[in-house]
Amino acid sequence: MEAKSHETLVAAQFGPRAAAYVNSATHSQGEDLTDLAAMMLGRHEARVLDLGCGGGHAAFAVAPAVTEVVAFDLSREMAAAVAAEAQRRGLDNIMTRQGAVEALPFADGEFDVVMTRFSMHHWTDLGAALAQARRVVKADGCAVFIDAVSPGKPELDTFLQSFELLRDPSHVRDYSAAELFAALAAAGFEVVAMKARRMPIAFGPWLERMNTPAVQAEAIRALQRLAAAPVRQHFAIAEDGSFQLDTAMIEARPV
Repeated sequence: MEAKSHETLVAAQFGPRAAAYVNSATHSQGEDLTDLAAMMLGRHEARVLDLGCGGGHAAFAVAPAVTEVVAFDLSREMAAAVAAEAQRRGLDNIMTRQGAVEALPFADGEFDVVMTRFSMHHWTDLGAALAQARRVVKADGCAVFIDAVSPGKPELDTFLQSFELLRDPSHVRDYSAAELFAALAAAGFEVVAMKARRMPIAFGPWLERMNTPAVQAEAIRALQRLAAAPVRQHFAIAEDGSFQLDTAMIEARPV
């Protein structure tokens, strides 16, 4: 069996599915995108960095209000898909760059805003990536971190990480809010606000978007069927496998 780096694995998982993420109904809508757009009002001169931009929906949401958005992703194909969609939408202030979040190719204090949406659970070194985010944001800037989060309780956490990994082998970890708060503090950020939400996940499209093999899809269904009542209740597991994820939108500032 050929050994792969995590970066190679992520690129292999997401590169061929770039268009699916650009067109994903799950990723292209949500109150968090509305909140992001509202946060940028009055920041006309701002330069924004979108870390792990994925399908580019956070970048698309804020671009009309700011001077420039740099959409940054590990996958070249994903960055190319975002660039094409930005051009289609007439968002000529979005530029794309490719690379790893743990080693950002930007100068200290280059951005007014750093944001990331549903990317942190793929980062191999959360601390290093957050330290890079802190390095490239201005001292009077701000940062927004949005992701699925672990409920924290061991039985719920184990279930969550298991089905995330079965669906996508490039998954690293959904952190709890407490873990994210600690990591942000260690990187030099102060949390100023957090919004907790629940995201409904339609089971079929969730698997199709990642082209999850049938054997792994059935393993997820088996886990769901075998799950204890508290697990089934927390994730609101439906008969067709659809469920709900805990998410958090964390606003922070450099200290």
